[in-house]
Amino acid sequence: MSGGTYAPKPGAAPVGRMIAAQTALETRMLLRNGEQLLLTVIIPSLLLALFSTVDIVDTGGGEAVDFLAPGVLALAVMSTAFTGQAIATGFERRYGVLKRLGASPLPRQALMTAKTLAVLVTEVLQIVLLTAIAFGLGWSPHGNPLAVLLLLVLGTAAFSGLGLLMAGTLKAEATLAAANLVFLLLLVGGGVIVPLEKFGAAGDVLALLPISALSDGLRDVLRDGAGMPWGDAGILAAWAVLGLGAAARFFRWE
Repeated sequence: MSGGTYAPKPGAAPVGRMIAAQTALETRMLLRNGEQLLLTVIIPSLLLALFSTVDIVDTGGGEAVDFLAPGVLALAVMSTAFTGQAIATGFERRYGVLKRLGASPLPRQALMTAKTLAVLVTEVLQIVLLTAIAFGLGWSPHGNPLAVLLLLVLGTAAFSGLGLLMAGTLKAEATLAAANLVFLLLLVGGGVIVPLEKFGAAGDVLALLPISALSDGLRDVLRDGAGMPWGDAGILAAWAVLGLGAAARFFRWE
């Protein structure tokens, strides 16, 4: 008795193909969610356009857009890698999606890789859109693109670790509230719109936050044409190590 012929051949697909398929799914889910679009696209775009054209906040010498564009790029990274990812992953955990995916042929490491790649794809779309808006407002960036890329990668790693830590340890409702609250607090006190100098002595403490390090680092490169801001990069690297390490240690899949 012959065993028969099966097409396609039964068994799990190669890991690379599974990651690519899951990345495409995760990206579509991010872009189709109305709340995610509000956080990742609409709010950063409106902030950039509004504060660049209306004299509301004193951003120092030079064009307001030159100060605001780097900060809004940092905000876009935070909105996707931290806020959006924390909320989406938190509710996936609550509804048992992560548990079921963890039991599928897709390895858990591959799932987290796919989520990270989806964040990066979304960030690329955000950066392209915000850069186009900034150019339309008269932005004149300077500096080394490689330094900008390194800061964005470090910022993504830092915020992703913190977002996954929150999603993997808190209940979904608590994650939703906490992630949005942190987003608003860091928007106001993270050097995105208001210079840290306006906060007086507290500005030195606020400068240690990942959003402040990313905003200031991008601003040093894109506005002032400075080289690699290693101090800000070091702060982001430290947050990335702490966040990703804690997420790997304490993340609960159920």
